[in-house]
Amino acid sequence: MDFVKPTIEYSQIWPMLVVFGVACVGVVIEAFVPRGLRFRVQAVLAALGLLVALGGTIWVASRLDELGGGVARGSIDVEGSLVVDGPAVFLWGIILLFAIGGVLLFAERRLEGGVSAFAGQAAALPGTEAERQASTQGLEHTEVYPLLMFSVGGMLLFPAANDLITLFVALEVLSLPLYLLCGLSRRRRLLSQEAALKYFLLGAFSSAFFAYGVALTYGFAGSMGFAEINEAVRNDTANGTLLLIGLGMVSVGLLFKIGAAPFHSWTPDVYQGAPTAVTAFMAAGTKIAAFGAMLRLYYVAFGSERWSWQPMLWVIAILTMVVGAVLAVVQTDMKRMLAYSSVAHTGFLLTGILGVQQASELSDGQVTSLQAVLFYLATYGFAIVGAFAVVTLVRDSGGEATTFARWQGLGRRSPLVAGLFAFFLLSMAGIPLTAGFVGKWAVFTVALSAGAWPVVIAAIACSIIAVFFYVRVIVLMFFVDGDAGEGEVAVVTKPSLLTSGTILVGVAATLVLGIVPGPVLDLAANAGQFVR
Repeated sequence: MDFVKPTIEYSQIWPMLVVFGVACVGVVIEAFVPRGLRFRVQAVLAALGLLVALGGTIWVASRLDELGGGVARGSIDVEGSLVVDGPAVFLWGIILLFAIGGVLLFAERRLEGGVSAFAGQAAALPGTEAERQASTQGLEHTEVYPLLMFSVGGMLLFPAANDLITLFVALEVLSLPLYLLCGLSRRRRLLSQEAALKYFLLGAFSSAFFAYGVALTYGFAGSMGFAEINEAVRNDTANGTLLLIGLGMVSVGLLFKIGAAPFHSWTPDVYQGAPTAVTAFMAAGTKIAAFGAMLRLYYVAFGSERWSWQPMLWVIAILTMVVGAVLAVVQTDMKRMLAYSSVAHTGFLLTGILGVQQASELSDGQVTSLQAVLFYLATYGFAIVGAFAVVTLVRDSGGEATTFARWQGLGRRSPLVAGLFAFFLLSMAGIPLTAGFVGKWAVFTVALSAGAWPVVIAAIACSIIAVFFYVRVIVLMFFVDGDAGEGEVAVVTKPSLLTSGTILVGVAATLVLGIVPGPVLDLAANAGQFVR
């Protein structure tokens, strides 16, 4: 058999290659650069790599027609394994944007008295002399930067995957670094390690479902490619059971990654136990990448089987919104409340997937489901990263103070920080003049246009419930006396420009997208549809 050299259009995928290249260089730096210099080298290298990749993504987006060889808005690359089209490039852009915010939060050192929030020596048992010595010596795990870059690379690969094998590889490349990052918290080591173990075990379990679903889908279609699977779905009616089981198992892996109920059980524990900088990066980046992959899988590979997977998503969306909203009401920890809030937002995003995909099927002025979901992902990312960045500032003698009792009266002691946090909460609640309101309006509108009014009614009811637990925190900060007893409240620690800049960008984007959403909605619309 003659070997055929694969054709790879590097001009289309080089932003992704930059991210993976920087990750590999980061590993080499850990081996050869002196320990005292690693932090600065790794942080600067990661930030520059992400900025170059973001600039390259903008360049690729502006030349999609040219790079695609005349194919409108993108083309299929790497022997059919990847697709570089408008939606993929849009997702690349916002993933890289929030990854830059993640690097800035990773590099914050002022909040912990000159050291990072990551463990000095992760291999040391919590509470032992080895851990105390590592903390005293100011050691830190600078490997977090190449781990972050590998995870970002997986996030970029995930929504661009055009076959099931590439999709599975991207899922694992995305997930494995996050398992490690979640267990590297400098404080509350046992809680952090528990979070990492739970995330790993549940992630491995869902990956097994995903892999078995891939095998069954291949058995049905005889191919891993999305276009070939779609063609088999159109023409083959004899193996419907095999198709449905394979589709269901593949969906489990994706629903786990986005944190949809009943596959959400990892979300509150991991969000609470992981270093808050990791939580912020993971909450935004993972959800964006996973929804991008889910959209491509359902719209391209299983687009002809819409009447099979759509009822499933109806049930999952309603269940996810109810579970997230109801359980968030009873939380007393800020990070767990935001985790269940994230679960509820997953349900809102699933509502958008139920809409109409093709613009030709809608009247003028209406948005497509793809456009609505892409816009919602952008608005949600700015709000959640900004909110977790604020959480890192509220501290007591034990580090971050995340229990509600510690936040009592925060609005009187630090009105600016409390006001910014309240603004992010109002956006996530969907209050007008914030980006969250426009995002919810978009996904609810597209779901109604497709006839999914029961899901929209459930979404509106859950939004009302969500307003309660968001407003409860605002009342706690501004209208509850925080001087009830010694040690019951926390103070705001002054951050460096890294965290401050991340928060201010989140506030500005949330405000602008709420008042003038048109440019980003148009950008999402101009991304077009998935190339098949």
